[in-house]
Amino acid sequence: MSAARQRPYRRLMTSAVALVGAGALVAGCTSNEPENEGSGGGGANNAASSNDDTGDTVVIGFSAPAADHGWMAGITEAARAEAENYEDVELRVAEGTNDVSAQISQVETFINDGVDAIVLLPFDGAALTPVALQAMEAGIPVINVDREFNDPAASRATILGDNYGMGVSAGTYICEQVGDNPDAVVAEIAGIDSLPLTQDRSQGFADALAECGLDVDNRVAAEFTVESGEEVTANLLQAAPQIDAIWNHDDDQGVGVLAAINNAGRDEFIMVGGAGSANAMEEIQSGDSVLQATVIYPHTQAADGIKLARLVAQGKNLSDLTSQGVPRRIVLDAPVVTADNVDQFIDNAFRS
Repeated sequence: MSAARQRPYRRLMTSAVALVGAGALVAGCTSNEPENEGSGGGGANNAASSNDDTGDTVVIGFSAPAADHGWMAGITEAARAEAENYEDVELRVAEGTNDVSAQISQVETFINDGVDAIVLLPFDGAALTPVALQAMEAGIPVINVDREFNDPAASRATILGDNYGMGVSAGTYICEQVGDNPDAVVAEIAGIDSLPLTQDRSQGFADALAECGLDVDNRVAAEFTVESGEEVTANLLQAAPQIDAIWNHDDDQGVGVLAAINNAGRDEFIMVGGAGSANAMEEIQSGDSVLQATVIYPHTQAADGIKLARLVAQGKNLSDLTSQGVPRRIVLDAPVVTADNVDQFIDNAFRS
């Protein structure tokens, strides 16, 4: 196998390592015992107590786009729930908006109010970069979530899902299911094609399929809504009389995708979802749906952002690291949820 054809699996393993690392780090925030007073040495974590012990109260400003679909609603709900776990966190949540100017104003208000930290999921990362830089220059640490700023100086830490890894995970699973058929017909229902995240997901999917000699035979793009999912899937099914596997990028639009499939009476293929909604997991549990798996894109990123913002504002470290401080960049994994492991994920899933 050539080096080029090994790349998707190396990327996937990198993502898995990132998750293990991030998982250990978050666990370190919650469960580590104090170090022995006699321990020391350069770079050691010298935290005097568990990071979850109550410290100085910190005010955290939170801003995200409008909760116009399940995943985004889950983002804000998870952030609120995480803040409630800490007596020393006062969370100020701005109203969700898809208006860039309004979100900039929200961050400016946080700056003027002198909050201790800001957790920001920007509607547009590039457009929110200047105001994030203003916050950083004012001494207010910014935790960037999901959609990256275009200047690394605009955030103290960044937490991301792995869009390329989602595609790799979906493609690898489909290879495992139908890869022994060199003539297998694979379809893809993408999200918004102009978005880099969609492009990354599609590239990862194509790269992983290439590992087992498959490619995407039929592709349509939706808009992350139920209505668009149903419309484009109806068109796809009319254009493709035979399909062996489908990957749908997003479980919110997947509600419409499944509706179109049921209306067409098609069940000759397997389907893989994306993001990890409770609705999708219930379909997987049912055992009588074409939907056999979904790939997680964590809606808990902002909740992790709250935890990191608290640590940064209180001057604490991630307890499972020897190095001091909080990492600048964490990329979460994109695991595949099937009937075999759905019980491990469904209780923490968002609802479409």
